[in-house]
Amino acid sequence: MIKYFMSDLVIGLVVVGLGLWTWKKQNLVILHEYHYKNVKPEDIPAYTKAMGIGEIVIGAGLCLTAVCMLFSSNEVLVYAPVAASVVIGFLVMNKAQMKYNGGWFVK
Repeated sequence: MIKYFMSDLVIGLVVVGLGLWTWKKQNLVILHEYHYKNVKPEDIPAYTKAMGIGEIVIGAGLCLTAVCMLFSSNEVLVYAPVAASVVIGFLVMNKAQMKYNGGWFVK
């Protein structure tokens, strides 16, 4: 159980860190080029903010899952935070993709 706690916590913290890096530094390095190919230069701050927030939400869900592992053996309770955060984070990122890039895999 401890190895799962540590792996979820570390991965969650890394994802939160990448989200902060994407948002605060307006860094597109961790995204595929086709994900931001059609983003206008003036929209990059708003785009990176939304993508970063989506990443932060997903990472926070992983961290919360790790904490839940310490206090519960109920798998539904333990994995609910990560499931919810992935859905919410993806929806935030999807909205940014549609608004600023026109889709996920545009040419």
